[in-house]
Amino acid sequence: MSKFGLIGKDIGYSFSKSYFTDKFESEGLPHAYQNFDIDSVDDFTDIIKNIKDLKGLNVTIPYKETILSFLDKLDEKAKDIGAVNTIKITENGSLIGYNTDYYGFIKSIEPYLKTHHKKALILGTGGASKAIAYALKKLGIEYNYVSRTASNNAIYTYQTLSEEIIGEHHIIINCSPLGTYPNTNICPQIPYDAITKSHLLYDLIYNPDETKFLTIGKLKGATICNGLEMLKSQADRAWKIWN
Repeated sequence: MSKFGLIGKDIGYSFSKSYFTDKFESEGLPHAYQNFDIDSVDDFTDIIKNIKDLKGLNVTIPYKETILSFLDKLDEKAKDIGAVNTIKITENGSLIGYNTDYYGFIKSIEPYLKTHHKKALILGTGGASKAIAYALKKLGIEYNYVSRTASNNAIYTYQTLSEEIIGEHHIIINCSPLGTYPNTNICPQIPYDAITKSHLLYDLIYNPDETKFLTIGKLKGATICNGLEMLKSQADRAWKIWN
């Protein structure tokens, strides 16, 4: 029996396990999928050594960047992005890293894009945000990061973010974990009063279906989208890579 799984921390809520388990059952595939909830990325080595017949892994928060040093090879797109969310384990045991997040994001956001959606704000600077930045570049959309502290990447902080800046960026993408179940009553602290019907608010979070970030956006007349379709598309892409 071929085995697949998810590497992450505090991933009991995971989409991937139920998605692939249902897929294997519905298609009559003799495979299994399990969560590997680890406290340190160093525990990854034990998984590779001890789990027999392991063919592929998904990677989620907080290991999309730190996992890179454990891999034998990176796909060119993963190398450009600087983060991995999919690992293929070859017959000779080589570990090859890929990124399917960017693909899933493009597939899920394209139906919502209008001609005035030319600039985006990315909330957060973690591994997922790197794939989003890569995707936006592919879509020809200018972007800026927003973080808790200023850096070479993030010229805006939550403290310096103004209504004028919000007004200039008609796409706002939450790549932070703020608002994830069970902490559903929190959201990124941005000037929501500047949100209009011209805005598109996208949240990578899928549990709950509608985060507080998206609810406020909807009340302001913005178009909203959560991360569920992105997850489905990136998972399908991962499956193709494993096969």
